[in-house]
Amino acid sequence: MMENDARVTLDYIEFTSPELEKTQAFFADAFGWQFVDYGDDYRDIQGAGIGGGLERGALRAPLPVLKTDDLEGMLAVVRKAGAQITADIFAFPGGRRFQFIEPGGSEMAIWSES
Repeated sequence: MMENDARVTLDYIEFTSPELEKTQAFFADAFGWQFVDYGDDYRDIQGAGIGGGLERGALRAPLPVLKTDDLEGMLAVVRKAGAQITADIFAFPGGRRFQFIEPGGSEMAIWSES
């Protein structure tokens, strides 16, 4: 049972690729997705049914990103529930977020617009 009143929803998924342009072209050709470029190393995926991003980098499992209206509250909740924080709260274009590994080993992130 959650220990705070913050609403949390699955909102976004991020993929990594060492070959960003090839992955972007594949997603566009195979699925019809479109992209908004944020610099040389990040693309926001458009038209996928859920928000998503594509980041240049070493391959890793897709990163599910949850959204909340109380970022600090959720940080405290996931810490208390046993998560290992892998990235403390940081700002990015559009909001702030943190990342963690839940006790079973999956990495996740939670973000907020403020």
